[in-house]
Amino acid sequence: MNPPVSDELRTLLGITIGIYVVAMIVLGVVATRKVEDTEDYIVAGRSLNLFFAWSTLLATWFGAGTVLTVCTEVSKLGLQRAALDPLGSGLCLILAGLFFAKPLWKMNLLTLCDFYRQRFGPRVETISALVMIPSYFGWIAAQFVALAQVFALFFHLPIEIGCLAIAVFGTGYTLLGGMWAVTLTDAVQITLVLIGLVVLTFNVLTGVGHGDATTGFLNVMTTIEKEAPTKLQWIPMETPSHFWDWVAILAAGALGNIPGQDLMQRVFASKNEETAQRACTLAGISYIVFGMLPVLLGLVAAAYYKDKIQESVLPALAQAFMHPVMAVIFVVVIMSAVLATITSAILSPAAVLAQNLILKIPALKDRANGLTVNRWCVVFIASASLAMAYSGQGAFALLENAYSITMVSLIVPLTMGLYTRPRNEMPAIASIAVGMGVWVPQYVMGWEHFLQVVPPFDKIGLSLSLTATALSFVAYLSIHLWQAKMLKEERLAETVSNLDD
Repeated sequence: MNPPVSDELRTLLGITIGIYVVAMIVLGVVATRKVEDTEDYIVAGRSLNLFFAWSTLLATWFGAGTVLTVCTEVSKLGLQRAALDPLGSGLCLILAGLFFAKPLWKMNLLTLCDFYRQRFGPRVETISALVMIPSYFGWIAAQFVALAQVFALFFHLPIEIGCLAIAVFGTGYTLLGGMWAVTLTDAVQITLVLIGLVVLTFNVLTGVGHGDATTGFLNVMTTIEKEAPTKLQWIPMETPSHFWDWVAILAAGALGNIPGQDLMQRVFASKNEETAQRACTLAGISYIVFGMLPVLLGLVAAAYYKDKIQESVLPALAQAFMHPVMAVIFVVVIMSAVLATITSAILSPAAVLAQNLILKIPALKDRANGLTVNRWCVVFIASASLAMAYSGQGAFALLENAYSITMVSLIVPLTMGLYTRPRNEMPAIASIAVGMGVWVPQYVMGWEHFLQVVPPFDKIGLSLSLTATALSFVAYLSIHLWQAKMLKEERLAETVSNLDD
């Protein structure tokens, strides 16, 4: 069970949260003044400098997965649980900066699905939108669940009620200011979060080290080495199956969100291509460095609190090792970080739903108000995500599934569409169909490995998501090479024909 919360701390936290909520609503109202059209609402007028682009990228990622979920997972199961977050997610941002940000920024896009339309045609645009939108439900739901667990810790609020309250507030704030509101608050929120994490980590290590942080760190490592040495293993090597499962989780984090609207929305909002690239790379490095602090705190909980803290490890440690006033401030900072992720995550699929599906309907294309449609889509996305939060899955499972959907279906067409020619819809459709066709049925049946009940695959333990992604690539490459060969033969035939003439 978690440590008890005093009535004084609960009252102080409630008042502070109330002030925070009012301040965010006021800021959202102020941000509406900057929103004059759909481009302002979705990509902040394409005007973000390096600081704002970096801070909104980092704040978007630094949500429940980093500050709450991974800390709890590491405390229970060890360093292997850091594969998805922060290692995978941080690597995702670095890869995006190195290989995707510049060429995508040059295309002057509003949504990533616009890329699929430009490179492969309108049918691939529609298919990519239908795949991308549901992939966000699990990610948003994970934020709802993780923050609701914090409210349950401090206020004994049922998880279901907490999720509903978070969804209502996050949706309302997103409706008001769109990308402008998110960006302006992200810069302040992420600064507070990073400072808060450093202070909390120092206080915790100093506490367990009897006044010395270095001694505290060594004590934690020594205790876990004696009592649960497997928790210090970054990569499981017991069996090939365990190893490839770990690689699959790392790959889901590193590749799954590259074809994500939330990431690319910030790329498109940057003022130029260099800013987009640098912001991604800097955010990725910062993410891994600061993301290791919750990982370390998870190890502290594993060493000293074992069965005393079951959920919401980070707030519980703040309560135990910080002055009550500082603990309250830190919990509100955590809340603001998660809410920043929620608002970004709701806005991104809502933009795809509005721009790439609803506003493509002939009857609405020239008549509907783009801003109004985008805002109604925000409400729909939040409602669907809330329904998934009520499905009963844990936050870590929701995150992992969200990343897997886009990895098995959209990363291959995105990469090949940027770096290969010729391009048309057939390879892209085949790639998406094969990836989803392999992954979805087996996931629905509860299989964690590819054809895990079919000999000889039952003995091998192939990762389902990695195998689906590999087959997606094979499908794309096969049709692409066949089409390239056919095109070459046609050109050769034309050349011969012209020579004969």
